[in-house]
Amino acid sequence: MIDFQNTRGFICDMDGVLYHGNRLLPGAGEFISWLQREQKEFLFLTNNSGSTPRELQQKLARMGLEVSQEHFYTSALATAAFLKEQAPGCSAYVIGEAGLLNALYDAGITMNDVNPDYVVIGEGRAYSLDTLTKAVNLVMKGARLIGANSDVSGPIDQGIAPACRALTAPVEIATGKQAYFCGKPNPLMMRNGLNLLNCHSAEAVMIGDRMDTDIISGMESGMATVLVLSGVSTRETVKSYAYQPTVILEGVGDIPILAAHA
Repeated sequence: MIDFQNTRGFICDMDGVLYHGNRLLPGAGEFISWLQREQKEFLFLTNNSGSTPRELQQKLARMGLEVSQEHFYTSALATAAFLKEQAPGCSAYVIGEAGLLNALYDAGITMNDVNPDYVVIGEGRAYSLDTLTKAVNLVMKGARLIGANSDVSGPIDQGIAPACRALTAPVEIATGKQAYFCGKPNPLMMRNGLNLLNCHSAEAVMIGDRMDTDIISGMESGMATVLVLSGVSTRETVKSYAYQPTVILEGVGDIPILAAHA
C-alpha cells in the first residue's frame, strides 16, 4: 500500500480518471479538494495534444472544479520541450490542433511547409489526404518525423476515434521512417512532469487508468503507481501484463479515504 498522506507529488491522467468525455467521474471532486487542502504538489497529464492548458482548465471549470492552469501538462508541451532542447529555433510542418500549435510557437519553433526540420503530427481535424501527402513528401526530403503521443485510439461519445499513432502510421508506412513519440509512455514526459513539481520520483505517484501508457510510464520513471478501474483497464486485463501497478483502486475518490485512515 502507498502512504498517500505522506506522498508529496501526484501526477494524474485525466480522461478515464477525472472524467469520461464531459462527465465527471465519482470521487474526482473530492480527490481534487483533498489535493488542494493538503497542499500537495500535483499535475494533470494528458496525451491528447489538441487542447491547451487553459482549455483543459475551462473544461474542469464547466464540471464545477476550479484548478489553475499551471497544473496541466500535455503531450503537446512535452513535444515542444523536446524540440526546443534538441534543435532550438527549428522549424516544423505541423498537423494538429491549437494545443500543439500554441506549444510549438511558445517554444520558438516556426511553421514551415517548404523545407522544415521536422514533421510533427498530433490529433486533429485538419488531418486529410492533402496534409498526409505533404507530410510524406517532406519526410522523404529529409524532415524528421515526430508524433505527439503513441496512443492508437481514444474514447469519444460514439465509441473510439483514431489517435496520434494511428494518424502517424500512414506516413511511417509510406516513407519507411519511424516516428519518435514524445508523450506517455515516453519517460521524458514523466521526467518533465516531476521537474515541474520539483519532486523526486520516490516522492511521487502516478495515477492512471491505462496499463500501457500511465502505469508503465510511472513505473519506468521510478514512481509508485495507482491503477484506477474507472477507465480502460480492468482487473482481468491487468493480469496479462508482465508488470503490475503498486495499487489498484476503484477510482481516485478512494485516495482521500485511504489517506484519512493511514
